Amino acid sequence: MIYLYQNSREYDYDVRAIALAFFEREKIIEVSEDIPDRQLAAAGPGKAGPDDRPLFLKLDFGDQRIEGQLTDLTGKKSRKSIECDYRDHAHCRNAVSRFLYHIFSDFTGRKLPWGMLTGIRPTKIVMKWLEEGMEPRGIIERFSETYLADRQKAALCCRVALKEKEILESHPFEREYSLYIGIPFCPTTCLYCSFASFPLSRFGDRMDPYLDALEKELRFTAGVYREKALTTIYVGGGTPTALSEHGLTRLMDIIHQNFPVSSLKEFTVEAGRPDSVNSEKLKILHEAGVGRISINPQTMHQTTLDLIGRDHTVDQVRQAFALARETGFDNINMDMITGLPGEDIDHVRETLSQLSGLGPESLTVHSLAIKRAAHLNIEMERYQSMVKGTSNDMLRLADEVCSRMGMEPYYMYRQKNIPGNLENIGYSLPGKECLYNILIMEEKQDIISCGAGASTKYVYPEENRIERTENVKNIDHYIQRIDEMIDRKKRYMEMV
Repeated sequence: MIYLYQNSREYDYDVRAIALAFFEREKIIEVSEDIPDRQLAAAGPGKAGPDDRPLFLKLDFGDQRIEGQLTDLTGKKSRKSIECDYRDHAHCRNAVSRFLYHIFSDFTGRKLPWGMLTGIRPTKIVMKWLEEGMEPRGIIERFSETYLADRQKAALCCRVALKEKEILESHPFEREYSLYIGIPFCPTTCLYCSFASFPLSRFGDRMDPYLDALEKELRFTAGVYREKALTTIYVGGGTPTALSEHGLTRLMDIIHQNFPVSSLKEFTVEAGRPDSVNSEKLKILHEAGVGRISINPQTMHQTTLDLIGRDHTVDQVRQAFALARETGFDNINMDMITGLPGEDIDHVRETLSQLSGLGPESLTVHSLAIKRAAHLNIEMERYQSMVKGTSNDMLRLADEVCSRMGMEPYYMYRQKNIPGNLENIGYSLPGKECLYNILIMEEKQDIISCGAGASTKYVYPEENRIERTENVKNIDHYIQRIDEMIDRKKRYMEMV
């Protein structure tokens, strides 16, 4: 428990973000006055803070000076101050964030790999500096000094941004758009999942009505964007290959009837769950022109797979990968998650070893995020002792293994609720990068998303502005309210 008193809420977001970077999943209670220690003691111990002691953070924003103090019931404290006009955001925001970071860092004795940085797209910062003409060496120094990040993260961020810049400058992507198609069905729901995902055992009978509604939304999108080039199509989920062979064929037919598949730069379908893949489905995808698929084990440890609700075996991962190769796929991505319940760095090392042996063209390494709607968070008391989260050593190991595989990092993003405030990162062999992933991270073009739970981004580069529309997550609501979902898009899309 963190009790927070601040006489101005000007930097409330930064205060909370940095507090939660050090004390994950803590409850922050804002109070209207300076609570003395005796009142904190009367409140009783919380479930957070060092040794389960509640913390009290007091922030006093003055005209030219900010003072902060973090204390616990033992009298342990960290006190800092900074000279600045806190209302001048343009000049003071980074300084205020560093000030907040130092309060928590000194109190805990910890330094975070990404320092005070809590934003989800750190490469956008580096991209801006590259576009301004800065050299990589200077960028690494500036990034480390500005955000208090360690040099390894600064260098990694720079490597990713350089690759993104190289790809984005190769084509006028900003004049085009990309399409995301969401298929929300899954064989089962994984413990950590918070996406629109509905198990086949309960929702399998909605496949045809769902495709009816999806076809209507896709037809509308194709009509509005008929004069604009389509860069990529990404079919995600859920698990798209959870569709029956009939449903998957129908989906591919709908796409071909409405969009210029032959001129795409990339067509990706997630075949994420090995227990949803067979020879016929892979053949359907390959013949439809899908060039990139993703087969996602998440871990190569059977005990963990069983625990997190993935009803497939490690051997099925190998079989699905071999089937994809036999079908003719030469661009296969694999996903893994570090920090899964019960796993340590030795588990990660073994998973990396086995995936390396299979030889995928790309590997996406996720740090476990404990999301509000996921069963892992809802049932946290049951799993608390098993969830240690991702360590930076795990991600360094992944970087070393991917480098030995000939892969380079090409995209990166961060999520809230990742223990340790770490990152997700994609590695690939040269020329096998997922263009869609880069485009959605760097927000250079419209990403039109169709399906339950889909989130569309409309990019206005001249105005430095992005607008969004969201589709409802519930399958039944999506089917029933498809006209409403289309109307949500009309206001933005008809200006194309």
